Amino acid sequence: MKLGYNEIMITSMYFNDIKDFINLEIGIKRFQGNIERFHFNPIPLNKYSRKLFTNIETFHIYNKDDEIFNDGKIFKYVIWYKVRYSTYLKEKEQGNICKNIEYTKEDRNKYGNTIPSEVKSLGYECFNNCDSLTSIDIPASVSEIGDGCFNGCSSLKSINIPSSINELGYSCFKRCSSLTLIDIPTSISKIGYECFRECYSLKSINIPSSINEIGFYCFSYCSSLTSINIPSSIISFGWGCFSECGCKEELMKNKRIPRKCFDKWY
Repeated sequence: MKLGYNEIMITSMYFNDIKDFINLEIGIKRFQGNIERFHFNPIPLNKYSRKLFTNIETFHIYNKDDEIFNDGKIFKYVIWYKVRYSTYLKEKEQGNICKNIEYTKEDRNKYGNTIPSEVKSLGYECFNNCDSLTSIDIPASVSEIGDGCFNGCSSLKSINIPSSINELGYSCFKRCSSLTLIDIPTSISKIGYECFRECYSLKSINIPSSINEIGFYCFSYCSSLTSINIPSSIISFGWGCFSECGCKEELMKNKRIPRKCFDKWY
């Protein structure tokens, strides 16, 4: 079965270098003109390769340092690297598309605590020390929560974590002193360093079997924590992860948990 023009064009969309496009047209005569059929650039371009893609109408910017062209028939840009929500709004006004939108602390201060549905990630310390925050609904579009994102949200009582998240980072919910319970989805595989440290009101937590790592001081000083399950899937316990924890004595009976988990450095 021979590949047709459409099939080879789809295949060449996954090429990584302009040389691959050139070699295809040199090596197989009937595929000459394949580059000209593209109305967008499937790879980053420079001044040389730009001349080969003569019919581009939509220009894709894959990396922040990519060379940008506004010549020819180009009327729209698609930005693939991470941009702030405020940048996305400006690009949207120009008719451009942003594929990787981050809601930063600056964005939150300007646009509020409701996370827009277009957002793909929450930036470093996005809601840090937001005392007015009592609950938060993270949209399913979000796949990444930055380190320290909700650190110090002392009034936060409930939070919805979507299954699109696969890791809870460093100090993510540290010092959320009003948080009483949290549902960790099965998509999560790692709970980061100090993630729930000093969550004094946290009473129970269900750790799903998808979790294989608990970070240093993860549940340290969770003095009200009386119910926590430890699935057999966990292969890495961080130092002090249960130090000064409310269920420390009960957990110490579990021979799978290393003694280092109950030590404290500070």
